[in-house]
Amino acid sequence: MAIDLPATDEINAARERITALHNRLCEFFLARDEMLKLMVTAVAAQEPMLFIGRPGTAKSLLVSVFCQAIGLAEGDYFEYMLTKFTEPSEIMGPVDIQKLKAGQYVRKVKGHLPEARIAFLDEIFKANSAILNMLLTVINERKYYQEGVPLPVPLVCMFAASNEIPDFGEFDALKDRFILKVETLPVRATHFYELIRFGVRFETRAFAKERPWASDCTLDDFLLIHRYVLNEVLPRMIEQPDAELLGDERMTKAFKTLIAVLADELKVEITDRKLIKLYKLIVTQAFLFNGGRVTREELKILRYCGNNFADVQKIKAFIEERLDSME
Repeated sequence: MAIDLPATDEINAARERITALHNRLCEFFLARDEMLKLMVTAVAAQEPMLFIGRPGTAKSLLVSVFCQAIGLAEGDYFEYMLTKFTEPSEIMGPVDIQKLKAGQYVRKVKGHLPEARIAFLDEIFKANSAILNMLLTVINERKYYQEGVPLPVPLVCMFAASNEIPDFGEFDALKDRFILKVETLPVRATHFYELIRFGVRFETRAFAKERPWASDCTLDDFLLIHRYVLNEVLPRMIEQPDAELLGDERMTKAFKTLIAVLADELKVEITDRKLIKLYKLIVTQAFLFNGGRVTREELKILRYCGNNFADVQKIKAFIEERLDSME
C-alpha cells in the first residue's frame, strides 16, 4: 500500500504546472512523450541525462524548447558542441589576461558553464581529459575552481548528447554520472506523414519567432519540487519496512528483482551510486505524475540505466517484457 504523502497547495500547484508543461511540450514533438517525461523528471531530481542518437533526431531542440517553455533567461542556459580540439576555456570561460599579468589565474565565467542553470553539451564524449575532469567536478560536486579555490555552480541539470557511447575506460566515471541514457530514434518510418506536418509547423513558428510552447511553469517550480522530494518524500519513503521501500510491496519486490537480473544475468553494471540514483528518480517521477504512488510506469526508468550502447538496446526490451508480464 502506498504511503500518504501530504503536500501543500504550493507544492501541488508547482506539480500541476510541471505536468502541464510536459503535456504542452508533447504537442510539439512527435513520438517524444516518454523522452519529455524523463527530461522533466531529470530536472526535478537534478540528475543529468544523456541522449544517444544520430544527428537530426531533435536532441538539442528538445532541450532548447524546454528552456524556452520555462522562460529560462539567456544567461542561465549554456549550450556547446564539443570536439577533440575543444579547449577548457570554451566551456569554463577564458582566462582573464589582466589578472594573469598580476599573477592570478582567474577565468571569466560569464556566459559559460559555471554560470548555467541548465546546460546541454553535444558530443560530450569528444571531451579531452582536461575538460573531462572539470565536467566530473561540475556534475558530481556542483563546483569549479578559481585559483585552486572551489566555488559553487548554480547548475540544476545537465543534458548531453552523443552519437555513441565509447568503451574507453577513461569515460567510465562520466558514463556512470549519467544514470539516464536515452536512445533518440528516428520516427520517419513509423510516422512519415505526421513527421512532415509536425516539422513544417515547427519551422513556420520558428520563422515567425513564435513560441506557442511557453508555459506558466518556471525553473523555480522544479526547485520547489526538488526540495520537497528531498526533505519530505524520500525521508518518508525510506522509513518504511524493507519490503515497502517503494511504498508498495509488489513494486519494491519487482524493483529489487529487476536490478538483480540486470546485474547478474544481463551483466549491466549497477554501481551503488546508480542504485541510489535510480531509486530517487523513480520516487521523483511517481510524485510528479502519480501522486507519489509507484507503479510499473515508474519502474520503466530502469530501461535507461545501461552503461554502453549494447546495454541501452538490450535493457529496454528486457524491462518492457518483464513489466508487461507482471500481473
